[in-house]
Amino acid sequence: MARSPKIGLALSGGAARGMAHIGVLKALEEESIPIDMISGTSAGALAGACYAKEMKAAILEEIMLGLDWRKLAGLIDLNLILLWKGFVQGQKAKSFLSSIIGNARFEDLEIPLSVVATDVQSMEEIVLSEGSVVEAVRASISMPMIFTPVKWGGRFLIDGGAVNPIPVSVVRNMGAEIVIAVNTVGIAQHKRRRQSAKEVKDKPASYPESTRLAIVKRRLNSLIRGNKDRLKIFDELSDAARTRIYTGNKKIDPQTPNIFEVMMQVFNAMQYEKIRLAIKSADIVITPDVSSIGMFAFYKADEAIAQGYKATKKILPKLQELIHCPWVVPMLKSP
Repeated sequence: MARSPKIGLALSGGAARGMAHIGVLKALEEESIPIDMISGTSAGALAGACYAKEMKAAILEEIMLGLDWRKLAGLIDLNLILLWKGFVQGQKAKSFLSSIIGNARFEDLEIPLSVVATDVQSMEEIVLSEGSVVEAVRASISMPMIFTPVKWGGRFLIDGGAVNPIPVSVVRNMGAEIVIAVNTVGIAQHKRRRQSAKEVKDKPASYPESTRLAIVKRRLNSLIRGNKDRLKIFDELSDAARTRIYTGNKKIDPQTPNIFEVMMQVFNAMQYEKIRLAIKSADIVITPDVSSIGMFAFYKADEAIAQGYKATKKILPKLQELIHCPWVVPMLKSP
């Protein structure tokens, strides 16, 4: 009997758009597609870590759909002395990630995982595959200006998307013979008709709240409790500023992208060529339509997950063909 080829997943960044990875994992799991190894950058590192630990997409799906994403503002550190190093400080982000991922080390994972980060001083790609998974993910999601860099040995690490937004090369080096790349960055996608979550027919099933979700919620509430008074002041000032901006003599369109959205789009645009080359080198590319999901629109988790699920279902026949006849179809792309 012929040996099945080893399958690797390369999961891109994309901030809130990266929640589409959950739908991808869900669809692959339903079809019993074996995943032998995973590499992830930024949002892909988080999704990949959760799946590599327990091999259950439903756990991450439940958490993303069950959280009140407005509360994440509570992770912002409003201490002006430290603010210039990043809006979200290390310990709070790490504690929140621990509630989702746990305290696993790479050697404890069910599926081999590599997480991509960037050395902020040399701009080298740093592939993390030993030690604390939470620390590695925390480094990989550290978008400049938003998160403080993570100290790792003698280095300071930031978002892996700066050097490798879709880590196809990393999972290939891990030994993958068939590489499935998932592009949720959005910048390299063709423009498509925007769909709301209600228009997506292929949607993963929902689940009732579990003890796991309750634990994550309690951790988030605990983390923001210390910032409650400062956040109240911040919200009041923001509301006053918003009122003045949108009702003054020189009105600004409420739909005008905010500074973080602009920064993320510029960051993603700088990755365009790297994304194009990564896609070209993958065997299967899954590109969920996340064009209607803003970079920080985490409240659209249901839509992002549904789009990932739908895009994966479309590509399954080609993937199955490649798995069973790898010598016949050397390169396949999703439509």
